[in-house]
Amino acid sequence: MKRIVTIAMSLLACITMMAQGMVFEPEGTTLEQAAVKAKAENKMIFLDCFTTWCGPCKMMANTVFPQEKVGAAMNPKFVNVKIDMEGTYGAPLAKKLQITAYPTFVIFNADLQEVGRFLGGSQADEFLKRVQEKSADNSSSALKARWEAGERNPEFLMTYLKTLTATYKTQDANDVAEALLEGKEATFAADSTLRKIFLSNIINPFAKSFIYTAKNPADLSAVVGSRVVEGKVASVLAGYQAKLIIEKDNGEVSLDQQQFDAFLALLKELKSKEAEHYRLTTLITLAEKQKDYKGFIGYVKEYLANKDLDASDMQLAQWTKLFSAPDADNKQKEEMKNILKKRIADIESGKRQAATQVGNMRLSRPTDDLLRMIVDALDGKMPQQQK
Repeated sequence: MKRIVTIAMSLLACITMMAQGMVFEPEGTTLEQAAVKAKAENKMIFLDCFTTWCGPCKMMANTVFPQEKVGAAMNPKFVNVKIDMEGTYGAPLAKKLQITAYPTFVIFNADLQEVGRFLGGSQADEFLKRVQEKSADNSSSALKARWEAGERNPEFLMTYLKTLTATYKTQDANDVAEALLEGKEATFAADSTLRKIFLSNIINPFAKSFIYTAKNPADLSAVVGSRVVEGKVASVLAGYQAKLIIEKDNGEVSLDQQQFDAFLALLKELKSKEAEHYRLTTLITLAEKQKDYKGFIGYVKEYLANKDLDASDMQLAQWTKLFSAPDADNKQKEEMKNILKKRIADIESGKRQAATQVGNMRLSRPTDDLLRMIVDALDGKMPQQQK
């Protein structure tokens, strides 16, 4: 009887295992640890790149991964790993893998060579279909190997660029786009394919095609319009600016001084009217992240004193956030309040107009009311005390 019970319990355990959904490695498992297990079990690695705020990520975790048929298809073939791309381990990994959209699912072989990837939530059948396609498709790593070996045939570059664009590998896509545009900086505007490549893939402000276009915007503007070209130039510069400040795993924040100097030199070369804006907003952001209240106030005052720059009311409100921290220096907090009060006075006197809309968003109240609310909050007043 005891033997029968034991056998029955074993069978029940097997049935339970067969009926479960995807089995993921314990939280905190690294890709390197998953690779060791994958080699030992002759499996591939399935990586779920997620964030805690991503709705489709939660949908996949709650409704797709737990399904029996999904587990039956995935568990025998893959070591499954979930990594929060905003966590201590995940953030640098996201940068390395060029993960910019969520959820992103990446499939590796046991040597941690990427085999394929796909993005977005889906129902179980579609998910399994995409896993099957991408786990059998080794084109991404094969194309990368050809690129690294020095192949620059235009047909190959177009194929590789299409693959990189589809998987949101923006930095690699930029590099391939630069190769395709090499030597065509002054002529690509006349070619619809090359125009699209420039507008869609160039994110490096030091790219020859970008520098030429920033200096000679009329060429491309004649075809796509000046607003498109101005928007492209602004987005590339702003995107690069955001990379100048480095946040390390231990919480340390620093400025890549060498790249910052090179960026400022480039802006000077381009005769950019926004050079001081980029310089000062970079330093303001750095001071904010470092909680350098004195430096922050100094850069804000320098920005406001520059007759060629103009901070909006909403920008001032954004800059005030730092001073709501409990450890904010009272003296600097008072200085920031005075900056806001001066802006309010300028609006009341008619020197400036309060905004009622930001972009396409209509505000519930004009911006001078917002600034008054912030001043009251910095004074410790409760909302009901506001007029």
